[in-house]
Amino acid sequence: MPQGQPLTVPDDGLSTRQRRNRPLLMVHTGDGKGKSTAAFGLSIRAWNQGWNIGVFQFVKSAKWRIGEQTVLERLGRLHEESGEGGPVEWHKMGAGWSWTKKQGDAEDHARTAAEGWQEIKRRLAAETHDLYVLDEFTYPIAWGWVDLEDVVTTLRDRPGKQHVVITGRRAAPELIEVADLVTDMGKIKHPMDVGQKGQRGIEW
Repeated sequence: MPQGQPLTVPDDGLSTRQRRNRPLLMVHTGDGKGKSTAAFGLSIRAWNQGWNIGVFQFVKSAKWRIGEQTVLERLGRLHEESGEGGPVEWHKMGAGWSWTKKQGDAEDHARTAAEGWQEIKRRLAAETHDLYVLDEFTYPIAWGWVDLEDVVTTLRDRPGKQHVVITGRRAAPELIEVADLVTDMGKIKHPMDVGQKGQRGIEW
């Protein structure tokens, strides 16, 4: 896409403006680092346009506060105080369950994930947000905690102009098929390959 120009122009009867402003379903997947980071960067760009931002984290523990959460919540407060940018909501979907699933049992985790998805469905129906970040949402889908067919149908048929970005490894083929933009972040090298753990300012 040289200079941001599309390689082809479809014969769909839409004007350039109409085609340019279509709501997008985006998926950031793959084994490489940066899937969530890219989605949060997109959120900051959307905030600058005055969009209403809703972030929904599905896997990271509710006790773990990442740096992007602090930044986006401060931007939300700035909007409340000055009107600059747009409103921001950040939700941990569930009662602190994480990769290790140590808090509660599998049934608890499945229930909280399903409840989180139902809340997102309500917001989509009400057209609450302009941008939804469903962070690490591929995992509860893969684990069977959230119904894949329901997700695909709901996101495909969502009303209005609502953008959605989903992050996480091993995105389901059905989700990739219905998405408008899919990025597969491949890992070539990572410090963990040589035994280095995550560090402040890089991972959180």
